[in-house]
Amino acid sequence: MDRRDFLRLMAAAPLARLAAGAEAGRPKRNVLFIAVDDLRPELACYGHPQILSPNLDKLAARGLLFERAYCQQAVCAPSRASLLTGTRPDTTRIYDLETPLRKAMPNVLSMPQHFKSHGYETVSLGKIYHHGTDDNGIGWSVPAWHPKGEWLGRGYRAEASIKAVQERDKTNPERKGIGPAFEAADVPDNGYPDGATADKAIEELRRLKGKPFFLAVGFLKPHLPFNCPRKYWDLYRREEIKLPANRDWPKDMPPIAGSNWGELRAYAGIPAKGNLSDAQARELIHGYYACVSYTDAQVGRVLDELGRLGLADSTAVVLWGDHGWKLGEYSA
Repeated sequence: MDRRDFLRLMAAAPLARLAAGAEAGRPKRNVLFIAVDDLRPELACYGHPQILSPNLDKLAARGLLFERAYCQQAVCAPSRASLLTGTRPDTTRIYDLETPLRKAMPNVLSMPQHFKSHGYETVSLGKIYHHGTDDNGIGWSVPAWHPKGEWLGRGYRAEASIKAVQERDKTNPERKGIGPAFEAADVPDNGYPDGATADKAIEELRRLKGKPFFLAVGFLKPHLPFNCPRKYWDLYRREEIKLPANRDWPKDMPPIAGSNWGELRAYAGIPAKGNLSDAQARELIHGYYACVSYTDAQVGRVLDELGRLGLADSTAVVLWGDHGWKLGEYSA
């Protein structure tokens, strides 16, 4: 066994022991595996009290909070494929958003596949892999589930947003469903995709009670667009939001490490080039903060149901983010 194999084994050991528990004469522990898209460690439990994240903070206080855990690559598909297989991007050869895991590595043993092979029912809700059908028929006991509702495109409910999406679909058909970079519709939590995902997670917990399960629940926010119910925007006062001090690229930074806002440029109302005004920057940061609080509330609903069902003591809860997001730092 070389050093890489040893490190990989050690990293996978805690969850692997859960899956193999019954073989050692111990009851199997369930796993609630929660993924949050673009979540950076800007939470109260990480020393940022301006963020209202009571449920994530409570979970962190009860468990193990990792303070020096880093994603393998700051891109969604490579990061998730790496985590779910225990292999580095240089092994998966997934560096972009276009390559599904099973196209790159058809025979790799994934985490859900491992649990499934040990008698667990494995269920995927929302965004776990970047590609929605990855591991169907291999790692998941049933096809991966994704929320559907009254929203349009990437989760728009407001009339003005919907009109913007429809207009942009005509002019840019290759990137359909993209409208404004943020929205705050006056709708209930399940009026947006993540609320519907939380509803489904609660439903699945009730169904799965009494059998060993690996339940993966993937929330989209705070990924762009920053769309969530108005009440979460109202938690913050925009005039109190501070802009980052480090708005210029670091001295001697290699050009390849920079970015030009990346995905943000694709959204309506964002200039095709040049910087945002301070007011626009605060508005976007406000939206990110609101979406963090929205997702925090959904996580809280799922964890509360876990407790009500009497499953908290027999379930390992893992919450992770695939990578962070710049909030105006380094002009990005």
